[in-house]
Amino acid sequence: MAKFVIAGRADCPYYAKAELLADYLQKNLPDFRIHKITQHPEVWEEWLKGVCEMNKWSHKNSPIIWRELLDRGGKSLLLGGYNEFLEHAQLYYGVTSSMTTQLMMVIAQENLRAHIEKEQEEEALKGLINPLQVWITSASAPACYNLIPILTSGEVFGMHTEISIILFDNERAEERLKTLVMETQELASRVLRSVSICTKVEEAFRQAHVVIVLDDSTDQEVFSLEDCIRSRVPLCRLYGYLIEKNAHDSVRVIVGGKTFVNLKTVLLMRYAPNIAHNIIAVALGVEGEAKALLARKLKTTPAYIKDVIIWGNISGNNYVDLRKTRVYRYESAIWGPLPYSRPVLNLIFDSDWVKRESVAILKNLTATGKQFGGILAAHSIATTLKYWYHGSPPGEIVSLGVLSEGQFGIPEGIVFSMPVKFENGTWVVLTDLKDIEISEKIMTRMTSDLIQEKLVALGDVINFQPYQSGRKSSMYFDIAADEEKDLAMSDAVDFLGMIPQNMSEKPLNQESINDFEGKTVEPS
Repeated sequence: MAKFVIAGRADCPYYAKAELLADYLQKNLPDFRIHKITQHPEVWEEWLKGVCEMNKWSHKNSPIIWRELLDRGGKSLLLGGYNEFLEHAQLYYGVTSSMTTQLMMVIAQENLRAHIEKEQEEEALKGLINPLQVWITSASAPACYNLIPILTSGEVFGMHTEISIILFDNERAEERLKTLVMETQELASRVLRSVSICTKVEEAFRQAHVVIVLDDSTDQEVFSLEDCIRSRVPLCRLYGYLIEKNAHDSVRVIVGGKTFVNLKTVLLMRYAPNIAHNIIAVALGVEGEAKALLARKLKTTPAYIKDVIIWGNISGNNYVDLRKTRVYRYESAIWGPLPYSRPVLNLIFDSDWVKRESVAILKNLTATGKQFGGILAAHSIATTLKYWYHGSPPGEIVSLGVLSEGQFGIPEGIVFSMPVKFENGTWVVLTDLKDIEISEKIMTRMTSDLIQEKLVALGDVINFQPYQSGRKSSMYFDIAADEEKDLAMSDAVDFLGMIPQNMSEKPLNQESINDFEGKTVEPS
């Protein structure tokens, strides 16, 4: 019996021609058998090199065809490529191929689509066998309680991806976590493989695919802004070390909350440098607050408002940019089909509301974090994760805190909220947006505090020195360039839930682990 193996690049027209010829021979010859292998174009060359090295062959093109001599113990004998297979079929079986070039190209594209679909099915099956490991830190916080039902609904990772949720907190929170585990199990979610508790620091983040970092809070008193900033360092250093040590190589880390979000993100990047590109900060909460405020003013639904851009410090000095913001399905004298939208700034005629009242409202929300409760925090994190895995809506602008590489004139090395889109499992900063330039004065104010936070946290500066200017307010809407002088931001920072600890760059040891396990964590 003759068994031939035909392997090729999934989009190769010559593989398509050899495949159909082999199918014909197998159908009409009782002792002729074939085995077909396709590889994605991106991995074909590496795969071919490995096969040739293993069998000591020399072959560089697609397809590669060899014969397995079953009567000699299965030893493989290289036949060659498409031309050699065609000559072999014509010489031994009197059969040739008359397929046109156009048909070869059509079948090659069909093969590529079929190969991609097969890969996706295999990945889905792997997800069922090996569930996605989702770790949630500070799991006794209210945001976790609201986050779990969304994660287990199947909307975030997909209905074909099973997940295992691990709730990570210290031993003081264990009883609350046990109650949360029971309630989670009672959801009877079809995508939830398991839910468990971890209170041992050395076991944290083992094989984690996703790490969700929530606000860690305490009832301990704090005395200064510098203490608040430095208190972020030990825990971020511990998390960074454990994530690099224990988590999966492709782990994705998402930082949420309402206190020092940018700072915690940049510290995690510092202490987990090998996965820094996969650490992001959630800005959709601030975006949601702005959309809701605009919707109340316009008497519409917040979901109909798109493309609000949040610049800067997610939990501090930021800039709500409405220059690209549009409202859909707005009831007015001008009406259009579903895709029709209108610029928000063309519909708000009360300039005093835009400049003063809305600024005061958003200032209060950012400074106190009163509106940024468990529901909003959970929804913002879940939506960001969903976009990260499945892509953001086409054409829609999303705000995200990422490490600056100098885009838009932002200094490098700080985490800064900016406009992005999600696609193919990652994000892309929208540097090609037009008419979103930010003045030097505004940029300096936003970046100054972020730089100061980082310097104080790392011990390069002892005292925090906020940016000084004239009038102060919290967040503001961009109306026009000549009105920028009427707009400013505040230095308001939320001090809730901070832990005054001494900042230290010493290596992690058992004392650091014990400090975490003995810390009292109360829900915010």
